[in-house]
Amino acid sequence: MTPTMLRQLWSLVENTQATTLIGLDDASLVQWLIKQLKTNTSLTGKETDRAMDYIQSRISLIRDLAEDRLTVDASG
Repeated sequence: MTPTMLRQLWSLVENTQATTLIGLDDASLVQWLIKQLKTNTSLTGKETDRAMDYIQSRISLIRDLAEDRLTVDASG
């Protein structure tokens, strides 16, 4: 993934409601994030495959970040 795509992905994760990120199963979360990336960027087939692989490898981190945001929101 290019640096620009990485920034866009992590910005998307940061700006998406935590409940959405946690509420989807892994496959649905990957597909949802890819769909959102495609609306902001034109991805080639190879870029889409790389993005899917990258997101799948970071699912735990994405969910951890979302859970942390929910915890902060609940306590704040």
